[in-house]
Parts: sequence; C-alpha cells; structure tokens
Amino acid sequence: MEPVPVAFLASRVRPEEKLLLEAYARRGVAVRRLDERRLALPLDGSPPPPELDGVAVVHDRSVAFGAAVHALEVLEGLGIRCVNPAAVVRACGDKVRTSARLARAGIPQPPTRLAFSTEEALRVLDEELGYPAVLKPAVGSWGRLVARLNDRHAAEAVLEDREVLGNWTHRSLYLQRFVRKPGRDVRAFVIGGETVAAIYRESEHWVTNTARGARTRRCPVDGTAGGVGDLAARAARAVGGEVVAVDLVEDVDGSLLVLEVNHSMEFRNSIEPTGVDLPGLLVDFVLAVARERGPADARRTPAVAGAGTP
Repeated sequence: MEPVPVAFLASRVRPEEKLLLEAYARRGVAVRRLDERRLALPLDGSPPPPELDGVAVVHDRSVAFGAAVHALEVLEGLGIRCVNPAAVVRACGDKVRTSARLARAGIPQPPTRLAFSTEEALRVLDEELGYPAVLKPAVGSWGRLVARLNDRHAAEAVLEDREVLGNWTHRSLYLQRFVRKPGRDVRAFVIGGETVAAIYRESEHWVTNTARGARTRRCPVDGTAGGVGDLAARAARAVGGEVVAVDLVEDVDGSLLVLEVNHSMEFRNSIEPTGVDLPGLLVDFVLAVARERGPADARRTPAVAGAGTP
C-alpha cells in the first residue's frame, strides 16, 4: 500500500507523539514531521515550501496554541486539510470561546461569568456566583494559574495579581462556581464524533489533573442521554471537534457538567486503564481523512477555515 501523505505538526515529541508515530509506522505510513519553529509559510500567494509537497493532511500535535492556530489557518488556505481544523483549535484553546459554544448548543456547564475588570469580577462573585469560586485563565492548560477563591479576601489578592502581572489574556476574567465534585472528574475521548473511552481522574487535591498527579481508572462510557458518552459527543459537536478530549465533572446531585474541550488530547495515562488503543484510533481517523482527501485534491482545492465559526 502506498503511504498516505500525512504531515505531523509538532515542535516537541512527547510520549503521546511517540505513540502516534509508532502507530503510523505500524500501518506503513511514513509521516513527515513539521516543526513550526522551523516552518515559514507564505501569506502573499507565493508557492508553499517544499516540505508541504504532496501533503493531504496535517495532523496537529503542537503544544503552542497561538502558533498552531496561525499555522493551521495558513495551511488550510493552501488547500491542506488539518485535523483538528484551525477553527476548532481556536475554539478549544480559549475557554471563553468554548463556553460560548457550549452555551449555544445547550450543553450543561457550571455557572460561568466573564468580567473585564476587578470591580465587576468582585461584584459577580459577591452577588451571583458566591464563594468558593474558581478563576481560570482564558488561555492555558495543565491546571496552570487556576485559582480557587475561597472568600473575598482571596479574590481581591488573586485578581490584583492578574491585573498587575498578567498579560492581555488575563484581562478577560473567566469565573466559575466551584463544583464540589466527589474527589474526581471525567475525561472522555471523542474520535470522529464517537466517544471511544473515558477515565476517572482521582485526587485529594481539588485540581484533578494528571499533570498534577491525579490517578486514573476506567470510567464506563454511558451512551444514554446525559451520560458520559452522549454528553462528551455533544460537546465535541458544539465546537466542531473531530478528535478531542472532553473534561466533565459530577455535580452534587450526580448530574454531569462539561468543564472544557481539549483539541490536542493527552492520552498516555488512559490507554492501560481503558484498554483502548487510543493512538491507533487517532491515526486511523487521520488516515481515513487523508484517503478521502488525496494529495491531488489537496493541491488544487482551497480548504475552508474548518469546522465551526472562528
């Protein structure tokens, strides 16, 4: 079988990327790696660089959100299909955009507010959300700069730090009611519109993130209305996501709420507890897209901006 022309956008090769490259190799596919730090793309109609010759699909695994969005937008303009599309990465990488799309689709999420000044944020906390609440950076990952605000004194201190020390992304104050979850949350993996696996992430700390030491075990994928599988798939559709990880939390009444949707899923700690070949399923989806697209189509047909609305 002839190798399918797939390029791999990644400046770093983490354990996930190694597993994906091994899955491509097992399928006899030679993947061309693109490091965005060494990639120059034309914005003036000039011919694309030679490393894009014959490429039908770019599999995005970049950890640099801003660079990835810009690179994918230009690549799509050159007629190259991207997984995920730029519009999906933009929607998932910004919590404000994610929440707006979830709300538009009627997806349940914790009570969430967006403020643009310390004064208004404090009013929202005092009058609407109450304490404890959580302040999250609009753009960020791995639980970094997520702060639990137990009372007004804590809120004043943290908000002052963001105002003085933060960059422009910290001027949008993303606030959520604190959910008293049962020592765990859920991460569900959606590939091609189907929830293929899910895990519980358990921790004594209120931030249940594997990057912060949370333990993992298999979570049943319940496909009934409102179950993990159904809600994760609906959240993925809300952002146009093709391959995403959806983070959910159980509220005190047992109902599920969506916290966020991740466009570049981390899965190395989820393969063993779920027994699901996540890298293999990811690669099979990308290869199916590439076979549908084909290198000839990629060179002559301009690509649209991607799923969803930027």
